[in-house]
Amino acid sequence: MRSLMTTIDLAGRLEGAPPQRPVLLDVRWRLAGPPGRDSYRSGHLPGAVYLDLDTALAAPPGTGGRHPLPSPGDLQAELRVAGVRAGHPVVVYDDGDGSIAARAWWLLRWAGHREVAVLDGGFAAWAEEGRPLSAATPDPEPGDIEVEPGSMPVLDAEEAAGLARDGVLLDARAPERYRGETEPIDPRAGHVPGARNAPFAENTGEDGRWRTPAELAAHYSRIGVTGDTAVGAYCGSGVTACSVVLALEVAGRQEPAALYAGSWSHWAADPARPVATGELPG
Repeated sequence: MRSLMTTIDLAGRLEGAPPQRPVLLDVRWRLAGPPGRDSYRSGHLPGAVYLDLDTALAAPPGTGGRHPLPSPGDLQAELRVAGVRAGHPVVVYDDGDGSIAARAWWLLRWAGHREVAVLDGGFAAWAEEGRPLSAATPDPEPGDIEVEPGSMPVLDAEEAAGLARDGVLLDARAPERYRGETEPIDPRAGHVPGARNAPFAENTGEDGRWRTPAELAAHYSRIGVTGDTAVGAYCGSGVTACSVVLALEVAGRQEPAALYAGSWSHWAADPARPVATGELPG
């Protein structure tokens, strides 16, 4: 199953027999609101189940960062309630730039579930094409997925620092946050020394659709991702960096980029960790 799915492909799959229809996960979420659940209640893809980033796709904030990885048991429980079954396809979507959907995609892949794709263009593309929507809350049959974490590489702070020195560590935040000019959320401004800026917003166009594999490959090559170089990514809290991991896979990279799950919210919380500022990696 490819990591991105078009609206045309999804519509065709939803018209098939029930056993072949993918499980749909609506993961709309916005840092400044309004709540994604409210949007879901107003209308969603038929049969889609809502999963909240803060409660289903992350553990509570704490020493591990603002959106630490959920425990395997908690994630398994959420996915089973949503109807996710072993070996059965899952399609996830949001209504923005695909980064929240990428987090859900990454978690499922991390959990060992490979049959998962992000809807290219998300809710906006589906609605703009006049495809069916529903306000009904589904009651899916419980799934049987077994979460077995470890299928996607994860970095801790020490490993992220080492990758910044010896490989390529990508900072997916906006340029002004990378440069240390502003930091609206976390305790310190700047970036991990040696990290290169790769804003996640550049993975998609204004319409929320993902750039082509060739465009993404050229984009990341300019940043320094070439050949078999070890690559990792981080962002503010480990969410939007998943967009970079997905983009690199779409671009054709064979080995998945590693995710620094705690990301800047974890790094910046320790005053002993060094911070770089400015346009250069440092």
